Amino acid sequence: MKEIAKKTVAAVLGFQIRRLYKKNDFKAVGVVGSIGKTSTKLAIATVLDKKFKAQHQEGNYNHIVTAPLVFFGEKTPSLFNPFAWLGVFWRNEKQLRRPYPYEIVVLELGTDGPGQIAEFQKYLKLEVAVVTSIVPEHMEFFGTLDEVAAEELSVSKLSGLVLANADLCDKKYLDSLPDIMTYAMRTNADYRLVNDKNTAVVSTGQTQLAQFDSSNKTLPELYSMLAAAAVAVKFGLEPDEIKNGLQAINPAPGRLQRLAGINNSVILDDTYNASPAAVKLALSSLYQMESPQKIAILGNMNELGPSSEEEHRKIGEFCDPKHLSMVLTLGPDANKYLAPAAETRGCKVITFDNPYTVGDYLKPVIKPGAIVLAKGSQNGVFAEEALKVLLANPKDQTKLVRQSPAWLKIKQKAFKK
Repeated sequence: MKEIAKKTVAAVLGFQIRRLYKKNDFKAVGVVGSIGKTSTKLAIATVLDKKFKAQHQEGNYNHIVTAPLVFFGEKTPSLFNPFAWLGVFWRNEKQLRRPYPYEIVVLELGTDGPGQIAEFQKYLKLEVAVVTSIVPEHMEFFGTLDEVAAEELSVSKLSGLVLANADLCDKKYLDSLPDIMTYAMRTNADYRLVNDKNTAVVSTGQTQLAQFDSSNKTLPELYSMLAAAAVAVKFGLEPDEIKNGLQAINPAPGRLQRLAGINNSVILDDTYNASPAAVKLALSSLYQMESPQKIAILGNMNELGPSSEEEHRKIGEFCDPKHLSMVLTLGPDANKYLAPAAETRGCKVITFDNPYTVGDYLKPVIKPGAIVLAKGSQNGVFAEEALKVLLANPKDQTKLVRQSPAWLKIKQKAFKK
């Protein structure tokens, strides 16, 4: 029944999107990749909005059913509420009778199994497709990284141009596409970002596109900003427009968002989800920061399938006692595999099964000026709950991910709080 409902809704929305394309002159930008999609989508929309009327959604509207809603600015009703969906369809039809108010639509396209990106071909045409990364993801459904690459790069069938992160996509995969441009910080690419002494410079060839203060920017943020600048060039933005757009970008909730913590500490809230590459990027960002006390809360990385033991162990080996005052692990695989590997490296490690007890433990031991990184997957982890008692302003709890009454009920039941 659920699959029938999805197919029915997707068919109606796809029909409406095709008509929207036919009746109006607008462009679409799509973002795919194993990590960094939402931050990159928001960065692109923020920069493009300096010159165009750009449409996007804040949440994860990245499924064959939800992505079409971005075009019309609609929220997602319950799949089993036919009256709510009829209302969506009717409002979409009203929009189809009017001139479309947007010039560019920016959206992310998600996948957790082979063939899902291809489904978007039923209604979607992209001017530019951005590939943020090709790293292990949903490995219980993708057997190999080659399968992940084939899935993410299938977006080329939807787009006139593919723009890929050459640092986080293996060259052998990118070479398989005839029409591709690249962006990078560490390797040669069409668009480069050089970060030196808290100043970032974005350039293409010999042309400087923007220069900005990078003192409070993490590696994932810099990658998303570089992608946004590259897309902006393709849409004809001037250097001043690109610079102003980059300066207006703010982190999305749960994606290395900076929050004020108790005792003048800084909380790096990266609790939306976790994969091996994303955890390494977050830790690398933490290592580059100056602080008398750096703490990492590392939760389970779910959906890794048979590779879970190895990947958690690798993260433990990546934990550097020269940079980390302590590591707090949360969840079965993090506790079983990541924790002992980090201890072997020389880190002080404490294991937990409950995010609320993590916060209670940390509250009295946080030193002035500390930096606390929290990273973990969703189900069974919910590391964002560990941060609540560590916030300088309790009202900032609303900035954390998954704080709706429905989510809070799920978490309280899971941990019997």
